[in-house]
Amino acid sequence: MKKSLMLLAGLALATTAANAQVVTPATPKTEVEVRDNGTVKTTTTTGKTNVGAALENTKDAAGNVARKSGRAVKRGAKKTGTVVKRGAKKTKRAVKNGSQEASSAVKEGTQKLEQKTE
Repeated sequence: MKKSLMLLAGLALATTAANAQVVTPATPKTEVEVRDNGTVKTTTTTGKTNVGAALENTKDAAGNVARKSGRAVKRGAKKTGTVVKRGAKKTKRAVKNGSQEASSAVKEGTQKLEQKTE
């Protein structure tokens, strides 16, 4: 319970930090601070914070995993379909051969009976 609560709190903090960042990197945000000794400190923020970049990377990774698993499912379905198709062909051949053997055995039996009755 404590672990899940901590996880939720961590996600809430990460989401808050990601939402606090500057969204459009085309318009950099510049802050100018004048210190007591008269020097000027200029801070320019462009792009995402570390937390925001990590969240975006996680989202991209999740998309990649979903895409890969979708491809794997599709490939598996193709393989399964091929195996089923081949199995059906083999069964068809076996049934056909079995019926031919049965009919030839019946023909032989009737021929033998005809010869005996003659």
